[in-house]
Amino acid sequence: MTDRSQKRRRIVVTGGAGFIGSHTAVALVEAGYEPVLVDDLRNSREEAVAGIRRIVGREIEWHCVDCGDAAAMAPVFNQPVHGAIHFAADKAVGESVEQPEKYVDNNIGGTARLTALLRQHGVRHLVFSSSCTVYGEAEFLPVSESAPILPAASPYGFTKQACETLLHHAHQAADGDFGVALLRYFNPIGAHPSAEIGELPLGPPANLVPFLTQAVAGLRGPLTVFGDDYPTPDGTCIRDYLHVCDLAAAHVSALRWLERNEGRLETFNLGTGRGASVKEVIAAFTAATGLDVPHRMGPRRSGDVTAIYADPTKAARELEWVTKRSLETCLEDAWRWQQRLGQKE
Repeated sequence: MTDRSQKRRRIVVTGGAGFIGSHTAVALVEAGYEPVLVDDLRNSREEAVAGIRRIVGREIEWHCVDCGDAAAMAPVFNQPVHGAIHFAADKAVGESVEQPEKYVDNNIGGTARLTALLRQHGVRHLVFSSSCTVYGEAEFLPVSESAPILPAASPYGFTKQACETLLHHAHQAADGDFGVALLRYFNPIGAHPSAEIGELPLGPPANLVPFLTQAVAGLRGPLTVFGDDYPTPDGTCIRDYLHVCDLAAAHVSALRWLERNEGRLETFNLGTGRGASVKEVIAAFTAATGLDVPHRMGPRRSGDVTAIYADPTKAARELEWVTKRSLETCLEDAWRWQQRLGQKE
């Protein structure tokens, strides 16, 4: 149950038309909050906003602006803002290796500009979209929040490390008036079960599952498995894959945690606690859908770590959050979304 005062609490969602942002917007509505989408569509599409509106059955406030542009963001703050969830960032590991300057400017610079705006307008709660890439090539598995922050394997990972450091300093400077939850995701996949929203990569996908579903749909050639000579049981990289709807729910839990713990800063790993290799994901997709995945082996990709999966104990204890959906459910929902995209085309 949510009270009327909570229903009026506006939450700025930067990157709100993106994959995780759009699902989190739905979760916020379902939890009684009022999401305010901010997305300039550099890495997303307007149809995601329409999908959110169809799922929740009403209009959702949306500003097509850069979240770090103070003048363009002014209308966002014309009404009180209770909190913010910051997703907006470039996120492709391979691209970050090729264009590190772009990643530093948008990811670090954008976060700095947004943080200054939030503090200027007295916003007390920030949930930050971080990543397990901050751990680099982890020394021990599963990875807990106390694991050392090793040199990043990619410029993308470096930008997440730098943003976390920036937010630590902003939190200290605010002297108790700025609470921050740093959420280190592992690998979100899947789509909303309605197939109204899902992952919409612009151009060739940089992530495994959308490339896999496009390969099965015949939209691209075979899926390339980047390396089969890693020191893992089947030679392919291992990741912790969680359903995007489970991840979206974690952001609501983090926001509520900030409300209960005013002015604190904490870091939380968000994952299932189980790793799956690329070959295991391919096998799970076939088991879930009955469809074969055309694939071929390729060389290793720069910036990829061998294996990483979460110790989600802290999130379960403090956020009262755990994942609920299986890998097979993730892949079934991802395939349903891919089929819906094919119908739209």
